[in-house]
Amino acid sequence: MKQLFFKISSFLMAIVVLFSTMSFSIETHYCGDTMVDTAIFHKLETCGMEMKKSTDSSDCNVTIKDCCTDEQISIEGQDELNITFDTLAFDQQLFLTSFVFSYNTLFNSLEENAALYRDYITPLVIRQIYKLDETYII
Repeated sequence: MKQLFFKISSFLMAIVVLFSTMSFSIETHYCGDTMVDTAIFHKLETCGMEMKKSTDSSDCNVTIKDCCTDEQISIEGQDELNITFDTLAFDQQLFLTSFVFSYNTLFNSLEENAALYRDYITPLVIRQIYKLDETYII
């Protein structure tokens, strides 16, 4: 039980470290006021109504307002992880170590469950007592 607890807690800490250092961006495509698609880790799909940008060499200089807009939200993760106990005061370090020690000892009693009936040998049945006393379960 104690080993399972440590495996789960180390797995959760790894997930916390992974998500705190990971950077990603969320992209959304709007056609007018309607959201068409949202993408996090894949290419953004559009509605197909985007206007192509006119170049200076083109003959037509007609300007049409594009109804589509793209928004991008970038979430930056941490670059460095500094795990030190130098910033904690002695009282805080004492509290932290005593808390971890007492929390770990909570699970020691679960492993020490002694089965006292394991060595018990049931007596041999010589007579069927329920027939002698004439008691039957109905």
